[in-house]
Amino acid sequence: MNYRHAFHAGNFADLVKHAALLRLLDRQLRDIAPLTVVDTHAGAGRYDLTDAEQARSREAQAGVARLMEKHDLPPGLDELARHVRALNKGGPVAIYDGSPALVLERLRTQDTFIACELRPDDHTRLARLIDGRGQALCTDGFAQAVTLARDVKGRMLVLIDPPFERADDYARIVETAAAVRKAKPDAMLLIWTPLKDLETLDAFVRRIEHAGFCALINETRLRRLVDPMKLNGCVLAAIGAPDGFADDLEAISGWVARTLGEPGGAAKIWQAGGDA
Repeated sequence: MNYRHAFHAGNFADLVKHAALLRLLDRQLRDIAPLTVVDTHAGAGRYDLTDAEQARSREAQAGVARLMEKHDLPPGLDELARHVRALNKGGPVAIYDGSPALVLERLRTQDTFIACELRPDDHTRLARLIDGRGQALCTDGFAQAVTLARDVKGRMLVLIDPPFERADDYARIVETAAAVRKAKPDAMLLIWTPLKDLETLDAFVRRIEHAGFCALINETRLRRLVDPMKLNGCVLAAIGAPDGFADDLEAISGWVARTLGEPGGAAKIWQAGGDA
């Protein structure tokens, strides 16, 4: 596996994903009942934006660096900006946290975090970050999520953001989501995918509809979908989302599309498969 989350840490898609995650956690942690969070493709969990490979892409400069210049941010993005500011002690953004670090900071003693990462080097970094506050597993996150769904008591949130290096990643996402919901019908899932062309998005949505469950689909387009070789945007699919989460997604993706996008950029939210 060549892909690493570090290549794109802090880009516009991370802002959408992580701001949405923070809003979802905020809504879920209002309930005192224990919550189990499973991150199927966790990466290293924390990233050095001054690293030569990451700095060369300059994606963080067009993402989190611009976020930190703005004020009057919508909920989620505001919380993310405050987290980044504290992490970097108010200075220039050199460190950026992925979903494992964001989750760990917010979970309570009654909650559980299980993060999966197959790359040995990133798994080592992930285990060091978690440091006993959860589990860092060097295993197939798709399969692990299904196994855990059969065993977890209480509430469950599954985060899915695979590398998209394999041709079957989109199929495995939907297969995993269907298996998780079959084993645990009240499980929540938050799924991230790239948005490069409309054909791939349509095929993904058709898979969701054919699987027989409902999803809230949120598109963030930075530009028109005319060049499928570019990361033109991103998609979040939320299954079992709580009331109000659609408004969170609309505010987050709308801000990113308007503020960081090009002419032709837009945000869109809609349901696939019926009521989400």
